[in-house]
Amino acid sequence: MHNQVTVIDHPLIQHKLTLMRKAETSTTKFRNLLKEISLLLGYEVTRNLSLKYEEIKTPLAPMNAPVLAPDKKLVLVSIMRAGQGILDGMLELMPSARVGHIGLYRDPKTLIPIEYYFKVPHDVEQRDMIIVDPMLATGNSAVAAVDRLKSTNPLSMKFVCLLAAPEGLEHFCNVHPEVQVYTAAIDEYVDEHGYIIPGLGDAGDRLFGTK
Repeated sequence: MHNQVTVIDHPLIQHKLTLMRKAETSTTKFRNLLKEISLLLGYEVTRNLSLKYEEIKTPLAPMNAPVLAPDKKLVLVSIMRAGQGILDGMLELMPSARVGHIGLYRDPKTLIPIEYYFKVPHDVEQRDMIIVDPMLATGNSAVAAVDRLKSTNPLSMKFVCLLAAPEGLEHFCNVHPEVQVYTAAIDEYVDEHGYIIPGLGDAGDRLFGTK
């Protein structure tokens, strides 16, 4: 599991995450912080994108300059609804990426994810996929989302979250060992209600100001 999980412990990410954790942080501030962290996570997640070189002219001289390889097309998939907070930030960094959505909610008694929406671009099989959701708690929703998205045959898959719990990571990595996971922090455990402890509460409720 250790080689499959990357904890992005950049000081700016950790500082902003602490602000997000605080109970008194407002919805507006929470939303802005998540967007800022998403940009920083995006830099790390896309570190291995391949480049090609093309001839350009600067104001002073010609040069061979690096640009993204044309075959490196991306699709960002948000696990609704909280995934939208990370998606917004990553789209600023990767505005040409296509976008997909998968809607899941957890049954409050069984914690089993139930799908209610699914739509992805038609050319997913030609793209590398980055799946985003702020919380990887029990891992049930993440596993279900990747199960469903594998049927679209993307070139590769990565999973990006803000917080993860050890139990959820173990579950996810056991089921999908080929999908790299990126997270800003691994917290202590998941409680009986499926919340990450100490965590930051319900990411969707804090993002959209609902209860």
